[in-house]
Amino acid sequence: MNKLVDHGLGIWPVRAEAGPLAGLLQSHLGGTCYQPWMMNTESQPIGQKARFAAHYRQHRQWLILGATGIAVRFLDGLPQDKLSDPAVVVVDEAGRFAISLLAGHEGGANQLAYQVAAVIGAVPVITTATEAIKPLVVGIGCRKGVSVEQISDAILAALGERNLTEVREIATVDLKANELGLLAFCQQHALPLRIFSHATVAARAWRGAVTQPSAWVQQNVGLDGVCEPCALIAAPRGVLIVQKTALNGVAVAVVQDLLIEIKKSESAGLEI
Repeated sequence: MNKLVDHGLGIWPVRAEAGPLAGLLQSHLGGTCYQPWMMNTESQPIGQKARFAAHYRQHRQWLILGATGIAVRFLDGLPQDKLSDPAVVVVDEAGRFAISLLAGHEGGANQLAYQVAAVIGAVPVITTATEAIKPLVVGIGCRKGVSVEQISDAILAALGERNLTEVREIATVDLKANELGLLAFCQQHALPLRIFSHATVAARAWRGAVTQPSAWVQQNVGLDGVCEPCALIAAPRGVLIVQKTALNGVAVAVVQDLLIEIKKSESAGLEI
């Protein structure tokens, strides 16, 4: 078995058509970008599957740009242990989905899927069981430069008797994607940060009226609100259970995924 020699990211676009998307992701996330369609120099070319296998353990994390079926075939026989396998995220060529396929927790594929989603506006697809039972999404809007303590105080106040461990993800608009206090809070609590573009939030007004439109937000951000629409877009099956609540420059809204709550209630009622 080859040893890992590079702790960085490997980006493998299956087709040349995915090259521009691969370049965009590399410009934001770094790493090594391969061009497998240009790698054959022998008289008898080696297939992509074999070439990927040769590089598989040279990186801690992988982005495969192509169909999930192709990625599964590439990985056939390679994974050995969830504690040592490189993380793999599959991104379709249209950049619509970032699918955490392998080593979601231990390898960081879940977090990588969110990072990819933030760069290209994709939907992060997470299927690990831990996340599947978390029913809450927290939407955040904030003034520039708020501290991690301000973020924490506002979120905990909005949650009330709810526990932070019930939160699946934090959602905000792209203008707040680099707020250090928000990033620090998510890192401290191992919570993924879901980023929506300004255009996406502006176009989704139908997802639920903003209960408390803000003149300041409209003037400075160009939206009626941030925390409520972001939380609702992130949880399309959800319902707003905590309307916008503001504390020390941080606005918070909480949405509950109804299907998860129904399944939890049904499970609790089963006789064993």
